[in-house]
Amino acid sequence: MLKAAFIFVAPGADPERHRTVVKTPAVELTVVGVKDYGEAEETVKNLVAAGTGAIELCGGFGHAGAARIARVAGEDVPVGVVRFDTHPGLGGKSGDGMF
Repeated sequence: MLKAAFIFVAPGADPERHRTVVKTPAVELTVVGVKDYGEAEETVKNLVAAGTGAIELCGGFGHAGAARIARVAGEDVPVGVVRFDTHPGLGGKSGDGMF
C-alpha cells in the first residue's frame, strides 16, 4: 500500500489538529495543514520517518517552498506540486513571498 501525503499551507493551520487520513485499498493519504514552510519541513520529516513514500503540495507552495520540501523529503520520496502563480487562499500571493 502506498502511504502518501498532501500538505496545504494556510494561516492558523496546526498540523496536529488540521490533519486527516483517507484509506483506500491501494493508498493511505494523510492530509495535513501547516502555517508556513518551516512547519511543513518538520511535518515532512515526521511523515517520511513514518513511511510516507510520496508527497504532494498545495498551490500555496511556490518554487522556493517546493524546493525546501523536496530537500527535506530526500531523493527517495517524490514531491509533486499543485501549481498556482498566486494562491486564492493566501490573498492572491505565493507562499514564497510570505514565508
